Amino acid sequence: MQVVKCSKYSALALAMSLSLTGCFLEGDDGEPGAIGTQGEFGNSGTDGSDGINGQDANASIRLSLVGRIQLNPSDPEGAAEIVQFHPASNTIYAINSAANEPTIEIIDASSLTSDALSNPLSSENLTSTALMLPTEQSGIVLSGPTSVAVSGDWMAVAVPAEDKATNGFVLFYNGLDTSSPTFVKAVEVGNLPDMVTFTPDASKVLTANEGEPSGDYTIDPEGSISVITIADGSPSDISTTISFSDYNGKQADLEAKGMHFPNPSGRTINGTLITTTVAQDLEPEYITTTNEVAYVTLQENNGLAIVDLSDNSVKVIGLGFKDWSEFQIDGMEDGTVSFGQYDGLYGMYMPDTIASYQWKDANFLLTANEGDAREYYFDTLNADGLQDEDLCTAAGGQDFDEDDGCLSYTEETQARRLAFAPGSNLDTIAGDDPRDFDFTAYPLGRLNVTKALGDSDNDGEYEALYAYGARSFTIWDSNGLVVFDSGDDFERISASIHGNAFNNNNDENEGDSRSANKGPEPEALTVGQVGDKTYAFIGMERLGGIFVYDVTNPYDAKFVDYVINRDLTEGGDLMGDSGPEGMAFVNSTDSPTGNALVIIGNEVSGTVSVWQITEE
Repeated sequence: MQVVKCSKYSALALAMSLSLTGCFLEGDDGEPGAIGTQGEFGNSGTDGSDGINGQDANASIRLSLVGRIQLNPSDPEGAAEIVQFHPASNTIYAINSAANEPTIEIIDASSLTSDALSNPLSSENLTSTALMLPTEQSGIVLSGPTSVAVSGDWMAVAVPAEDKATNGFVLFYNGLDTSSPTFVKAVEVGNLPDMVTFTPDASKVLTANEGEPSGDYTIDPEGSISVITIADGSPSDISTTISFSDYNGKQADLEAKGMHFPNPSGRTINGTLITTTVAQDLEPEYITTTNEVAYVTLQENNGLAIVDLSDNSVKVIGLGFKDWSEFQIDGMEDGTVSFGQYDGLYGMYMPDTIASYQWKDANFLLTANEGDAREYYFDTLNADGLQDEDLCTAAGGQDFDEDDGCLSYTEETQARRLAFAPGSNLDTIAGDDPRDFDFTAYPLGRLNVTKALGDSDNDGEYEALYAYGARSFTIWDSNGLVVFDSGDDFERISASIHGNAFNNNNDENEGDSRSANKGPEPEALTVGQVGDKTYAFIGMERLGGIFVYDVTNPYDAKFVDYVINRDLTEGGDLMGDSGPEGMAFVNSTDSPTGNALVIIGNEVSGTVSVWQITEE
C-alpha cells in the first residue's frame, strides 16, 4: 500500500493604502484625484515552475524476491517450516517434515544476487542437499524434527519422541563452516521440544517443551523449558529442565491476570479421571532470548514465561485480552469484506512466534498473535479396525467423527451455539442457529470462540465472547505491558488490496474463508536492522502475505509495506508461496547479496523464499 503525504503552501499578499485628509472651513472639498500607477512592489511575479512529485514518506525500504526453492515438489506440504541461516557458509537450513525420512535441507545460497526473480510464483534458483536425521536415540523412537537453530560451527535440532509419554532430544551437529554438518551427540530434554534456540553468546541452548497430552488426555506431560550449557566449545551431556510446578494450585490467580486454562479436568475419559495441574496445562511454544533473560510464549494459555538465566527462576504473566469494540473485524464468512465493531467481543492474544530487540538499552518483545484452540481426538476401533461411535460414547467422548475418531475434548465452538440473555447485545449479534444463516442479523453467529471464557457467573448464559488470536502483532515491554498493537491493520490493509479475496485459506483459493476463524492468522515473525532503522516482518499463515513495520521506536511504530507472492485467483491452483511458518533475518554484512534478507519457510507450499531488503 502506498502512502503519499502532500503539503500545500499559499501566500497571502496584503495591500495597505494610507490617506491623509484635512478639514478646512474655507470652501468645499475638491474632486478626488486620479488613481496613481501601481508601484513596482505590487507587480505580479512570473509563475513558478511545477514542483517535483513528493516521495512516499513511509516507504524507506523495498522488498524483492531474489531466491526460491520448492522442497518435495510431488508432496510439498510440511516440507519447509523452520529456517535458519549460516553466514560463514552462506547456507540456509530448513526442516523438511514431508520427506520419507526426517531431514534437514542444506540449501546453498552463495550464488544469490540482487536480481529479482523474473517469475516469482514458480521460479527456482536454489538447490538443496538432504541431511538425514537419526530415527532413534538410546532405544527411543524419534518423531520428525520440530525446530532448528545455528550458531557458529554448531547446529541444534529439536526432535520429540514418538511416544507421548517420553522426553525428546536435541541433536547437535558441527562442521557447518564447511557445509558438512556431522552428528556429535544427542541431549535429552523435556517432553515434546517444539522450539530450540541459542543464546546470543552461544553459551546456552534452550528448548520450549510443549508437553501436549495424548488424544484421550490420559497422558498429559508437564510443559517445561530445558537449558543445555555449552562449555569449552562443546554442549553438555545433560540438560537442566525448568518446571512450572511452583504454579500448581495458583490457576485462579493466573486467570485473574488474563491467562486461559481450557482442559477436561474432572471428566472421565477412557476410564481415567482427568486431573490437570497448571504445570501440565502450560505448553511453552516459542523462545526469544538475551544472554541474561529468556522470554517464552505460552500460546494456548495466553501467557508469557520470563526466565532469569542466572538462576533459572521463572515468572509467569498473563497477557490479558484485546477489546474488539475499538477496532474493525470481519467475523463472518459471507464471501465479502464485512467489517464491524462489536461490544462484548474480545480477542485472546495467544502468541506463537516471539522476537526481541532493544531500545534505549531496554528489552522489548514482539509477538505474532496467532491464536490456538485445543481439540483432541483418539481412536475407538472395533474388531474390523473401524472407528466406532458406540465405543466412543462408552469411552466418555464428547463427539464422534468418522475420520478423526472420538473427540475427547474441545474448547472451541461457534458463537451461535452459546446461550445469551434474551434481548442482550450478544443475543442480537450472535445468538441464533437457523439452517440458512442470516449474517446481516447475526454477524458473529459463526465466529469461532472458546466455551471456557465469557460466562463469568456460571449461570449458563454468556456475557462476552472470546475469539482466538488478536489478528495483529504486538510490542510488549519486559513487564508484559502493551506498548503497541497493530490493531486491525492486517485485515483492513489486505481487504483494501485483495478485496473479497482477503482472509483466504492457505490450501485453496477461496476468499473470505477464514474470517470466522482467526482471519489472516499472523504466525511467523522476525526483526532486524536495516540502515539505522529496526523493522519487524510478520507473516500471515493463512493469507501468505508479509507485513513490514518500522519499530525503531517501539512507542512510535509505523506500517511500512506489504508484500505477497501468491496467486489468489478464486478457484485457481495454489501458486506461489503459502503458509509462512518460520522466518530468519540476515544482516547486510552477512548477506551474499550485500543487502539484508528475510528468509521464509512456507509450510503449505513447501517453499523456502528469500526476500531482499533494499533502502530507498
